Amino acid sequence: MPETEMQHENQDEFKAGSALAQSTASTGHKLPSTMWIVGIGVLIAVLLPFWLSGYTLGILAIAYYYGVYAMSWDLVFGYAGDINFGPTVQIGLSAYVTGIMVNHGFPIWVSIIAGIVMALVAGILITIPALKLRGPYFGLMTLCAALLLKNFIVIFSDVTGGELGLLLQDILVTGAVENYWIALACMLGSGAVIFAYSHSSPGLILEAIGQDPTEAQALGFSIVKHKLFAFCISAVFSGLAGALMALYMGIASLDTAIDLSIVVTIIIAALVGGRRTIIGGAIGAILVIVAAELLRPIGELNEFVVALFALVVLVISPDGIYGYYLNMRSRHGN
Repeated sequence: MPETEMQHENQDEFKAGSALAQSTASTGHKLPSTMWIVGIGVLIAVLLPFWLSGYTLGILAIAYYYGVYAMSWDLVFGYAGDINFGPTVQIGLSAYVTGIMVNHGFPIWVSIIAGIVMALVAGILITIPALKLRGPYFGLMTLCAALLLKNFIVIFSDVTGGELGLLLQDILVTGAVENYWIALACMLGSGAVIFAYSHSSPGLILEAIGQDPTEAQALGFSIVKHKLFAFCISAVFSGLAGALMALYMGIASLDTAIDLSIVVTIIIAALVGGRRTIIGGAIGAILVIVAAELLRPIGELNEFVVALFALVVLVISPDGIYGYYLNMRSRHGN
């Protein structure tokens, strides 16, 4: 009887959550339109290796990993409604654990799995106490966790390489095209899972919680359970991308995995692409990383121009580029 009652409660929760989330979700998020955009984007990405140089493919590979970071961040902020300033905790831990294990002779795939597990554990340990906080205090705690990790890496430089970084003694592949395919597969696979979850019954409940936690709690939904699961998904895919990116670059360092500028880039990419769209995070990451590379000749003005671009986009469309597209489709009834 207890199991039967629990099953009925879960079913009722999913049904009610779906109804609540659908009533509050943006009407522009239409799956057919999204699938067309994704299909065209994937086709272009598959054809790019036949046209572009190895250097350009390398830039795109980095952009794809940032796409995973941004999509994972959007699940937490866009759907759960929590500002996470510490995604580099999961990214950095996974990168360093993967690098340390590879340098100690462990197989690469075992090292990657270990990195993901460490990212997941860290995500759980941070999220459980952080969920007791609200507003800016939640974001401050995640930021403090990232700063603590940064100091830990510097202090234990004998193991981590300190400020110079940890050089990896092995990598996945050496060819630019092969690395491009791995990065693309990582982004597409991660994006598919995150997007599917965001449009499932638990994902719709999560969206309802993010928009109105008081009403959701009054209806009997477990805020901690759904937010914790979202953080776990975010941590797993951030950890996966962090490990693969470290293996691609051949180094795990503060600049490539922990630095505050990485957090800023992830947030800008997710917001410019479109909050609460998941796919917008990938679009924003590609735009931001490619734009930063194209503007590299202007030196320090590079960051200023990218930030100005992001500001202009958000002023014109607070929902971001992809969010604006979805809203326009909705208004025209397409």
